[in-house]
Amino acid sequence: MPLDVDQTLSDDALMVMFANGDPSAARELTSRHLSTVLAVARRMMWSDAEAEDVAQEAMMRLWKTAGAWRPGEAKVTTWLYRVTRNLCIDRLRQRQTVGLDAVAEPLDETPSVQSMMEQSGRVNALYDALNQLPERQRDAVVLRHIEGLGNPEIAEVLEISVDAVESLTARGKRALKALLVDKKMELGWS
Repeated sequence: MPLDVDQTLSDDALMVMFANGDPSAARELTSRHLSTVLAVARRMMWSDAEAEDVAQEAMMRLWKTAGAWRPGEAKVTTWLYRVTRNLCIDRLRQRQTVGLDAVAEPLDETPSVQSMMEQSGRVNALYDALNQLPERQRDAVVLRHIEGLGNPEIAEVLEISVDAVESLTARGKRALKALLVDKKMELGWS
């Protein structure tokens, strides 16, 4: 049985260890990053099953990349965000070619408690508003304000400048605020 890996090791060190045949390094990287990759995929896909498929594919691509990984060039987290985002975009584009009748109606697993319904309505309003933003603005806002990434990391994920990230985030927040104010008035929320 392999020994547990030192949890203080950097992601780069773990990638090198995995490339050299240490499966405990892969377990540690998975432990560190799978939940975040899955959360990003869920937000973009709106389907747990598809999000799990995307997360699995993103992690598989990370393992395939291990042998060619060059420490210090990119962060594992940034690389995973970019791969996860691209996999989701590819799947969403494929979805657009499928007719609505061919897609099963999603199951609503929300409890029927009144407060949960109100919260669900607010979350849905937020996601609806996010989906109305242009793709790049939505990505910048989500990565900054939901995922908590800094502007330099977002710039790396989206392959744009930090100034462009700041501009996209500011425009996205203004547009999102306007959409949510309209929705709030429409639904009579206080």
